[in-house]
Amino acid sequence: MKNTQKTLLAGLVTGIAISFIAFGTAGSQERDTQQKVVNTKAEAVFAGGCFWCVEADFEKLPGVIEAISGYTGGHVKNPTYQQVVRGETGHYEVAKIIYDPDQISYEELLEHFWTTVDPTDAGGQFCDRGQSYATAIFANSVQIESARRSKQILQNSGRLKDDVVTPILAAVPFYKAETYHQDYYKKNPIRYKYYRTNCRRDKRIKQIWGG
Repeated sequence: MKNTQKTLLAGLVTGIAISFIAFGTAGSQERDTQQKVVNTKAEAVFAGGCFWCVEADFEKLPGVIEAISGYTGGHVKNPTYQQVVRGETGHYEVAKIIYDPDQISYEELLEHFWTTVDPTDAGGQFCDRGQSYATAIFANSVQIESARRSKQILQNSGRLKDDVVTPILAAVPFYKAETYHQDYYKKNPIRYKYYRTNCRRDKRIKQIWGG
């Protein structure tokens, strides 16, 4: 009887130990997976006129996790939308693109950006006029040479009749726009479509880039 109890006890202890090892391995694998997800996120910032449209244009791309509307490039901290559109801040309307570089590259984001704006217009975009609606690429130290090269390639390609005037600027602090601006195209699809159509954004892009 004692030998049987010892055998059962030994088996129980072994089983518990195996369970802890398995749990620890699974937990470690889960942490590694979570860490990989964190490590594969990257950011890019583009000014392309109305940030509702930039956000919508980028969020449809595979590999883009999220686009966040905001402001950057100016001298005022925590600017409001009203301040920015009045031209008091030096800020651009922008979208910060959160993406997975294992699925889409920064160079691919650049190409997509060019073909969703009018990079030959220095005075704004489509029906939205003024510096806050102008195009720009805000690049960090790793991205800036790629952005400059992409602009030069486009300029030399002959795809556009006029010069590419979109500036390549060093990344500076980004300020998230008000909550009601985030995902506006999802929360207010009818108003968004009406705005985009009446601003002639898609019509002009088709004229510039073709079908």
